[in-house]
Amino acid sequence: MKTDTLSQTTIVVQGARALRVTFQDQKTFDARLVGVEPRKDIAVLKVDIPRELLRPVIVGQHANLDVGQKTIAIGNPFGLDHTLTTGVISALGRQVQGIGGVTIRDMIQTDAAINPGNSGGPLLDSSGNLIGMNTMIFSKSGTYAGIGFAVPATTLGRIVPQIIAKGHAEQLGLDIQIDPLGRLERRFGIRGVAVLAVPPGGAAERAGMRGIRQTSGGLLLGDVINGIDDQKVQDFDDLYNLLDQHHAGDTVNVRLQRQGKMLSLAMPVVVLQ
Repeated sequence: MKTDTLSQTTIVVQGARALRVTFQDQKTFDARLVGVEPRKDIAVLKVDIPRELLRPVIVGQHANLDVGQKTIAIGNPFGLDHTLTTGVISALGRQVQGIGGVTIRDMIQTDAAINPGNSGGPLLDSSGNLIGMNTMIFSKSGTYAGIGFAVPATTLGRIVPQIIAKGHAEQLGLDIQIDPLGRLERRFGIRGVAVLAVPPGGAAERAGMRGIRQTSGGLLLGDVINGIDDQKVQDFDDLYNLLDQHHAGDTVNVRLQRQGKMLSLAMPVVVLQ
């Protein structure tokens, strides 16, 4: 599916010299950027305001969402602030190419009118519960075409606290060195993720994983990751999204190819520094 990723949240704040937040009563306050997670198209702003202006948002349950369920989108399309549009959930579990270079998975698709300026606004259910954050549209013209996407609230609930606490989201990995751009893989037609190096004394070395080695005959390709548990890994995008479903400390079964042989190693998921 070819998508025009217009009006993305991280693009909205990227390079901004000043940020301000306007509330329903038209009071405006300066804001500062706490951090972003471009791989999920999430940005977090901090606003110092009187507590009485804040109202808690009830978060809906992603497991309870159904296709055909009513949706309400709120935002500032084309600078028209506090605009509300309605529609339905058109599909669940959509995959859309994000600004961070990896696929944003499990997206909510809605036909509620979303246009440039809606990014970062809430997607609500008919009870006013937050079910997602509007992020992008599919459009050839750059305006509403009946297909909009929202990052699910479950993703927000996991990523936003990490950004608030550390200024960035945790990236999970396997304590190995790889190339997210997949240059080696593309050059030699490798299907999977090539292990470039294994840090000495780390979890990957203890598990027996091997990186590229220098031999008398030249460089020798090391392990190539082909799967995590029962899911295939064809590139970095697959690896990132599969590990993103886990927590640090989880053990995964890494399926790999080593000099024509298929192996399986049990390895812990770690937080990359």
